[in-house]
Amino acid sequence: MNPKYPVYIISKGRWESRLTVKALDRMNVPYRVVVEPKEYDNYAGVIAKEKILVLPENFSKLGLGSIPVRNWVWQHSIDEGEERHWLIDDNINGFERLNRNERGKVHSGAMFRAAEDFVDRYTNVAFAGFEYRQFGGGARRKKPPFKTNYRVYSCTLIKNDLPYRWRGRYNEDTDICLRALKDGWVTVTFNCFLQNKVKTMQMKGGNTDGVYDSGDNRKEFAESLQRQHPDVVKVVWRYNRWHHEVDYSPFENNKLIKKPGIIVKDGINNYGMKLVEV
Repeated sequence: MNPKYPVYIISKGRWESRLTVKALDRMNVPYRVVVEPKEYDNYAGVIAKEKILVLPENFSKLGLGSIPVRNWVWQHSIDEGEERHWLIDDNINGFERLNRNERGKVHSGAMFRAAEDFVDRYTNVAFAGFEYRQFGGGARRKKPPFKTNYRVYSCTLIKNDLPYRWRGRYNEDTDICLRALKDGWVTVTFNCFLQNKVKTMQMKGGNTDGVYDSGDNRKEFAESLQRQHPDVVKVVWRYNRWHHEVDYSPFENNKLIKKPGIIVKDGINNYGMKLVEV
């Protein structure tokens, strides 16, 4: 079982590591990798050509990091007639399922389909995605299967007919979620499914070499989000560096609205996934 919506991986300078590509290959999940023209040959040497989409020539010269690429993918999905699309960073080192507070590696695309089916029950889910592995599970950190009205990072299921587009240069995930939440939309972050994302700035390529290399302890990044959303964002010093801190409490009343006629059957649907020892 695989996702019904298209999966896009935006990638730059990571044809050798290919973490997300390898993870989805292990899961037999179809995808397309979006690359710059100058890097096409490098990626085509290790990825099937039919899985590669090439960007326009000028995108790397805009100085806006991945923002133009994200919006190009969004329009590409619309042009293909899709209602939603997955946008995934290229530094995801596998996916996991959290069940009974234990994590297990997922080797099936069923987790994507389960997330899609859940989201499609409702009329007002703007963005959905999987929680980071380091924030999910653990013996002392019991969590519900999902939470609403929070940020969605790095592996995002996007509703195509939203009136928003990616903008800015830093913290674009948080910004676009906040814009949607302020307009009454709902976001869904799944705790039952996790993504093992490599921490920012720990891999060459991507935004590391062009956006997050200012040497300013990321204060500039946090302040940019605060300027965009001064009503809910403050800048704090924590763990020896600057962070943004978002108050999501104003959005607690954004409720999921179920589509008419939707009936959810009783019982557990594991989407064909089975827990096995390896």
